Amino acid sequence: MLIDSHCHLDFPDFADELPEIIARAGEAGVAAMVTISTRVRKFEQVLAIAHRFPNVFCSVGTHPHNAAEELDISASDLMELARGNRNVVAIGEAGLDYFYDNSPREAQAQGLRNHIEAARHTGLPLVIHARDADDDMVSILREETAAGAFPFVLHCFSSGRALAETGIELGGYVSFSGILTFKNSNELRDIARNLPGDRILVETDAPYLAPPPHRGRRNEPAYVVNTARVLAECRGVSEAEIAATTTVNFFRLFSQVPRELAA
Repeated sequence: MLIDSHCHLDFPDFADELPEIIARAGEAGVAAMVTISTRVRKFEQVLAIAHRFPNVFCSVGTHPHNAAEELDISASDLMELARGNRNVVAIGEAGLDYFYDNSPREAQAQGLRNHIEAARHTGLPLVIHARDADDDMVSILREETAAGAFPFVLHCFSSGRALAETGIELGGYVSFSGILTFKNSNELRDIARNLPGDRILVETDAPYLAPPPHRGRRNEPAYVVNTARVLAECRGVSEAEIAATTTVNFFRLFSQVPRELAA
């Protein structure tokens, strides 16, 4: 059994065949998935999908690309939305993206800190997006953890070893997507090989980053199997072991997801 800890089922890519997408995931052994919010003002669309399918859960939050649009949404607002919905199992995704810089960096940082506060007070894991911003992310994580620990995962990890190790040191998790399977990702596979086994997760980030043999096409939750296979290979363990490990880790971090799904 596997869990897709991060996908975007509300995106238009899936609109015409969502039941089929969910069914294919189940056939592939994917027992549950978390569909991730990128705009709080579109949260109701995300939540509706989680209500519709019993093995789909969701987060609430604002992607760093959209941070400047939603700085008026406070940590209290995030907490209220999360506490009012049992299907909400995470905060985010929020973070820093200096590759695109679609929002001013100050807005991204403020948004990230608001989401950290919400994660700290709700106990729900913060889904962190980090791209080309390793130094600032390390600084914020250290500063905020010193002010009070909070659960988090560095999702779709593609950063350097220092950020991965800092995340682990501060109590976080690291999640690997289809990027791990790409031919030029040797450095990332080296990082994945050596991280503690109790802190790793797998995801698709669907509809993006489809792993081979689907690369170049739309990704979907069923394909998390391909990423898990490569993670198992680079760690020198069986696919069954990596499935068991990442599933146990998922339920530990996403503690609001019903554990009977793991039966």
